[in-house]
Amino acid sequence: MKRFLILWAAAVLLLAGCDRLPEAREMGDMALLRVMGVDTAPAGMAVTGSTGPRAKGLQAEGEPALTLAADRSSLSAACLAMQGQSDSYVFFGYVDQLMVGEALAEQGLRPVLDYFARDRELGLGAQLWLVRDSTAREAVSAGGAEGIDKRLETLQHDSEMGIASLTRTAGEVYTDLLEQEAAFVPALSPAGDGGAVLVEQGYGVLKGDALAGFLSGETAKGLELLMGGPSADILEVELPEGRVSAKITASYPKSSLDFQGDIPSRLHIICKIEARLTEYQQRPGRETLQEIERALGRQERERLERALERLRAWGTDCAGLGAKAAVACPARWQGVQTDWSGWFSRIPIELEVEVAVQ
Repeated sequence: MKRFLILWAAAVLLLAGCDRLPEAREMGDMALLRVMGVDTAPAGMAVTGSTGPRAKGLQAEGEPALTLAADRSSLSAACLAMQGQSDSYVFFGYVDQLMVGEALAEQGLRPVLDYFARDRELGLGAQLWLVRDSTAREAVSAGGAEGIDKRLETLQHDSEMGIASLTRTAGEVYTDLLEQEAAFVPALSPAGDGGAVLVEQGYGVLKGDALAGFLSGETAKGLELLMGGPSADILEVELPEGRVSAKITASYPKSSLDFQGDIPSRLHIICKIEARLTEYQQRPGRETLQEIERALGRQERERLERALERLRAWGTDCAGLGAKAAVACPARWQGVQTDWSGWFSRIPIELEVEVAVQ
C-alpha cells in the first residue's frame, strides 16, 4: 500500500507540472557548445563559446557554427548571460576544448579550473590550450562559420600519434598544480588570414597557477623528452658519406635523488632515446651507426639542458622529476617536498643521454 501511494504521488506531481522537474528538450532545440574560451576583462571575466557546424530541424539541415560571447563579473554570470543570446538552449555539457588567454594565465588559472571542477555540466576532461600573444576570444571567433573544434581535435589526435605537441586535459593540469605547484600547457596562436588557423607555439609553464613563461623551439623539444614524449621533428647528422636524417620515436626519462643526510645533494636524470633512420645515401655500418647515435645524443642533450636551465630559473619542476625520483625515497622526500621548487633551482643536476638507433 505504501509503495502504491508513493507511485500515485509521483504521478500527480508529473501531471501537475511540478516546476522542480527538468523540462525535456529535443537535441534540435539545443546549442551544444564544443569550445569555450576564457579571458580576463574590465568587467571581470570574458567567456566565448562555439558550437561548431550544427544540424537543425528534422531534415538535419546544415547550420553555421554559433559563437556566443559575454563579459560579466564572474564566470558563472557570463555563462548565464550567454543563454539569452541564442534561440536554442545553450548546453555546456559537450565542451571538450577549453582555451584560456595569455593575460588570464598571467593572473592565474585556478578560478577557471575550480569552476570546471564544480560545475555540473562542465568537467576537467576538456583539453586545455593556452592562447599565446592573443586572447581566447579571438582564437575561438577565428573559426567563423566552420568553428575551430575540428582543428583542435586534429591537434589532439596528432599528439596521440607523436607528430604534434603534447596535449593536456584541464584535470591533468589541475592535478599537477595541486601536487607539484607547477604544470605546463600547450600553447597556440591564431595565424593566417584573420587568424583563421591555430598554430602550435610551444608550451606555457605555470608556477603556482600563474604563467611563469613560455618554452618554444629547442627548449619545448627538451620538455617533451623530459615528459617521455617524442619530439615531433626530424634530426639531421652530417657524415663524410652524406647527410643522414632520423626521427625520434620514443623517450624514456628516469630521475633519482642523492641526499646528504636529509638534504638533497644531486638530481640524476637519465634519458634513453630511441630513433629511426628515415633518409640516408648508403646503408650505414656498425661504426657509422655509433657515430650517428653520438651525434643525435649531443643534439638531444643540448635540448634537455636548455629546457632544464629555463625551468630551474623559474623554479618550476613541471615535468615532475622530483616526484618521480621520490618513489625510491618517500620518507626523505616528505622533508623537502614543500620547498622542492627552491631545491630544484639550486642542487646540481647530472644528466645522461643515451640514443639507440633502430
